[in-house]
Amino acid sequence: MQLNDLGRIVADEWLKTADIRPEIGLDAWVVMPNHFHGIVVMINGRGTARRAPTTEQFGKPVAGSIPTIIRSFKSAATKRINEFRHTPGMPVWQRNYYEHIIRNETSLAKIREYIINNPQQWELDRENPTNIRTD
Repeated sequence: MQLNDLGRIVADEWLKTADIRPEIGLDAWVVMPNHFHGIVVMINGRGTARRAPTTEQFGKPVAGSIPTIIRSFKSAATKRINEFRHTPGMPVWQRNYYEHIIRNETSLAKIREYIINNPQQWELDRENPTNIRTD
């Protein structure tokens, strides 16, 4: 995937996510034309075998939780993209996101492979505007 200016902003903000948060690390990730995939690795024991920090109450962010990390990443990327495009306040991302707790090495390997191979699947993506489907 060759990134344009907006894609480079997203990539830069994703890398900053781990730089400013010592409680996480980044694993495989990719910026796609219409979406983003990334694996966040929890460090310092924030998550446990029974519960990862994936929930919070509305209006009460929990530092180091997945929702807070993703919200901050999306917010920072949106701000920079809108500054670049001169479109203050314009939405950039879908409202929510999909999260999944990776519980074992087999699952991690499959998800990494999916992320790494995702750019090769772009031609088949139904959201790809150049993909004309006849079915």
